Amino acid sequence: MREILNISLPGVMVKEVKNEVKKGHFASTSEFIRHLIRLWNTEKLAKELENDRKSFDSGKGIKLNSLKDLM
Repeated sequence: MREILNISLPGVMVKEVKNEVKKGHFASTSEFIRHLIRLWNTEKLAKELENDRKSFDSGKGIKLNSLKDLM
């Protein structure tokens, strides 16, 4: 289910978004914003994985030998 979300942007940003859509890089302004949110989520996940990797490397993680170790 989709919902409408209204946002307020400075004129310069609006112009940039509209230019990208006009160039054909995005189908719509909504698709541009969805793309940015996907990038943001990807960055969040990458940071979380890096933190987990650091935790594991410092000896705080548990090495699983099989799926049975999860139970």
